[in-house]
Amino acid sequence: MPSIQQERKRWLMTMFGLDMMTLYFWCLIIFGGLTLIYVLLSDVVDGIFDVLPIDPALIFSFFTVFGATGYLVEKYSPLSGLLVLAIATVLALLLVILLHIFVFVPIRSADSSLGYTDDDLKGKLARVIISVPKDGFGEVVLSIGGSTVSRSAQSFENEEIPYDTEVLIIDVQTGVVSVTPYEKVLENYNK
Repeated sequence: MPSIQQERKRWLMTMFGLDMMTLYFWCLIIFGGLTLIYVLLSDVVDGIFDVLPIDPALIFSFFTVFGATGYLVEKYSPLSGLLVLAIATVLALLLVILLHIFVFVPIRSADSSLGYTDDDLKGKLARVIISVPKDGFGEVVLSIGGSTVSRSAQSFENEEIPYDTEVLIIDVQTGVVSVTPYEKVLENYNK
């Protein structure tokens, strides 16, 4: 009959009827696969996980790193049991925190900085890249939120604006900006 200490040691080495190395291995395979699938399909399934307070990629990454660390430490070191479990948990938690701080937070803030509205364009300076005819449309390019944006343009004062003229955006309607030459605005302002 096994002693209490032997039973306790055997219990620490197994969980759910599996030895810990097998459990770490399957944790690595399953959550590694889920992480890969989530990364590939995150745009499709993003709305499903909006109810969670934490990004699913962090959860999947935690268990992937946990499984990999536990498997490698269990296989290639003399350590076993609760010590391997603690090392795997701490390392996975540390790496997930670093992933969150240095990858997910900057990506999220970069995504929000790219958004702009038509009203944000009013008062911005742009450069004509396709001449704006008297009664027609041309094209202007401007820099907003760290990115370069081109927009269809028409003359605000119904005058021709040549290529490479610096213009001021006066109004935006249905995606078309109304512009006037910036030099003309400066002349009127200085009078």
